[in-house]
Amino acid sequence: ATTRYNIPNYRLEGFDVILNKPKIRPYRAPGATQSHFAVETVLDELAEKLGMDPIELRIRNAMKTGDRLVLGYPCPVIGGVELLEAVRSHPHYQAPLDGQNQGRGVAYGFWYGGGGASSAELSVNADGTVQVCTGSCDMSGTRMTLAMQTAEVLGIQVSEVQVTTGDTQSIGFTLPAWGSRTTFATGIACITVAEKVIAKMIERAAGIWETDNSNVRFDAGVFSNSNNKLQALTFKQLAAKLDSTGGLLSDQASVSPQGVGFQLAAYLVDVEVDTQTGKVSILRSTIFQDAGKAVHPDYVAGQMQGGVVQGLGWALNEAYIYRADGTLANTSFLDYRMPTALDQPMTETVILETPNPGHPYGVRGVGEVSIVNPPAAVANAIYKAVGIRMDSLPMSPTAVLEKLWEHQASQL
Repeated sequence: ATTRYNIPNYRLEGFDVILNKPKIRPYRAPGATQSHFAVETVLDELAEKLGMDPIELRIRNAMKTGDRLVLGYPCPVIGGVELLEAVRSHPHYQAPLDGQNQGRGVAYGFWYGGGGASSAELSVNADGTVQVCTGSCDMSGTRMTLAMQTAEVLGIQVSEVQVTTGDTQSIGFTLPAWGSRTTFATGIACITVAEKVIAKMIERAAGIWETDNSNVRFDAGVFSNSNNKLQALTFKQLAAKLDSTGGLLSDQASVSPQGVGFQLAAYLVDVEVDTQTGKVSILRSTIFQDAGKAVHPDYVAGQMQGGVVQGLGWALNEAYIYRADGTLANTSFLDYRMPTALDQPMTETVILETPNPGHPYGVRGVGEVSIVNPPAAVANAIYKAVGIRMDSLPMSPTAVLEKLWEHQASQL
């Protein structure tokens, strides 16, 4: 709820509540969207009472590297202030709103991300291509991000790396593809096994050149003999000689990295409220996120936009509807209102990079934090548009109308 802010004094109370509702499953940063909805709307209320810009209030209280987390340990490397300053200086934040019943809202979000056990196997083919098998299923383009990290270590083209997903009987134990962990944790497994293969290929090159392993250097896909500048082999050239120097190479790595990089995002949204129907229309949408290192920027942007769409669906439409007897009324997707392309403007993405020291290339997970901000940002925008504070989700036309009527009655 508050980890992205440096608040020295806390009092935490937690309760277990048992509901007679459908079984739950994790859904993109589980628990964070609800807690952010509460905290980020309260922060906007505080900013209003202080007469302060809402971004300025967040910047003044943002968690920085080394600050003490509520969990009791120092905050690792984090770029929250830089991210919030990027929001404040962005043209979207500076642009005027000139329509009736229009408002702009912002929210700042956090998600821990995940690490844990991952395994990868790598085989070098005689033509210089490589095959990588991991235990992580590909839900979001991670075969590409794993191939890119592997290729970076080996100094070859990403097109020469083929990544597949093995089943539980053919690959070492790997945790599921949750927690935004795949590019981070399984990426480290791919990096580790690639480094092990390079070490073995150095031995092969040393054998060919009849020199010590320590004399063989590897850089940017080229093996060279430091004692003889004329002796050099590219990765592909050495791969062609493996079968005649002891057989083709393969290796395996199992890792459990703990250096997870915190995920941060901020969401900026403009809305227009129809006071006759309660409908909230999204006019402009911008998501800012710190990826640590955007391995594949297009995929990162896609994750950011996907989280925003789901968050807006949660904010404005998606809900279980129960009858008086407790039975579920909207049991199919015909009756469960999810956003479509017609409901969504193009969401602009702004990717920032504060490298995560827990990963060789600075990677942070990116798949979840973008969902946590939209409900709070939309609620803040609705308040700026028509002066009502929404305190429950979804903020459907019916809910907005009821709040508007309640507000109008209080003004009489």
